[in-house]
Amino acid sequence: MTFQNPKQLLLSIPKWILICVLIGIFSGSASAFFLVSLEWVTQFRLHHDWIIWFLPIGGFLVGFSYYYWGESVVKGNNLLLEEYENPQKVIPFKMAPLVLLGTLLTHLFGGSAGREGTAVQMGGAIADQFTKFFKLDHSERKILIILGISAGFASVFGTPLAGAIFALEVLYFSKINFKSIILSFITAYAAYFTVEFWQVKHTHYSIPDVPEINVTNLFYTVIISLLFGLAALLFSRSTHFWGSLFSKNIKYPPLRPFIGGIFLAIAIAGFGLTKFSGLGVPVIVDSFSNPNQWYDFLLKILFTGFTLGAGFKGGEVTPLFFVGATLGSALSLIVPMPIALLAGMGFVAVFSGATHTPIACTIMGMELFGIAPGFFIAIACTIAYFSSGSVGIYKSQIVKGAKYKLYQKLQKKELEIL
Repeated sequence: MTFQNPKQLLLSIPKWILICVLIGIFSGSASAFFLVSLEWVTQFRLHHDWIIWFLPIGGFLVGFSYYYWGESVVKGNNLLLEEYENPQKVIPFKMAPLVLLGTLLTHLFGGSAGREGTAVQMGGAIADQFTKFFKLDHSERKILIILGISAGFASVFGTPLAGAIFALEVLYFSKINFKSIILSFITAYAAYFTVEFWQVKHTHYSIPDVPEINVTNLFYTVIISLLFGLAALLFSRSTHFWGSLFSKNIKYPPLRPFIGGIFLAIAIAGFGLTKFSGLGVPVIVDSFSNPNQWYDFLLKILFTGFTLGAGFKGGEVTPLFFVGATLGSALSLIVPMPIALLAGMGFVAVFSGATHTPIACTIMGMELFGIAPGFFIAIACTIAYFSSGSVGIYKSQIVKGAKYKLYQKLQKKELEIL
């Protein structure tokens, strides 16, 4: 981690505070509009079940818009990661409206997707526009990408601390300078308070009962955390598998979500599986008090991987919350620990494993559920992180640190055995 000269840092403070505030306000406002719009299309879908039969049409519109107008931004979150690692050119602003429209269409017609990808891409596209306005160089542009991710994540989930750290951690901590850390927190809080100003509410969760820390509870925590890590691995591989399958077999991109939409509509509407459409927030909330079926998390993995792999837009994080919470909830039938704690641990641990961000996920867990379950959440996030494999949901993410070294050692031992 590098530190900027104190004098240079002092002289640049006014400029960067202004940039942070502007990014926070613009990204936070975009997220507020997105959240309100998302709630509207979700409620419309819930009251008009028949609309899911138009999912293929919605998919074609999404694929068509990206094929003809959004080819340069179709990589989504991976484009942000690539531009951070190897800056080439400013991210086109059209990424923001395209992903917004694509996500709303996906949710309106019943696709299984999340929302963080949309907020992060809007934040990144908005932030990168300041490159030209302030005439920033490549190293300063990297900071803008961090700020955009921080603002998008913090505003869409209402977790400013986790948002700031997620932006730093997902981009590989040891290459982040001290200035980026401070600015990331400023931007995250600016975006968070902007959403609060617009009076947009976030979902609240609760873990009322936290057991004592003893050998028995630690044993169960380790075992279920390994399962959370495996669920994260399955989710990531599933998304990549379907994406590869569609791209190899359907050459005309707009047809991918159209054909995918046909299968999704038949499966979801035909078999009464509407609870796996959209975000699935009601199911997540219910999982904290009522045990889920053991297969719920598997079906969410299947439907989300298929939806995103086919070319629909949205995010992966809320579906990851769904997968973790429902898996933890189902495990409450055999694990003698409070159901809300198990659901909460899964909620953030599967996310940790799929994004390689255990620190951000631990802090997010404490922001959402309080300090009391923090010890169990930290263990779950850490073990899930190490047990989820080397490939996460973001193909362009560079995995370094302890996990990277561990897998290097394991691969070396495998080669020696062979």
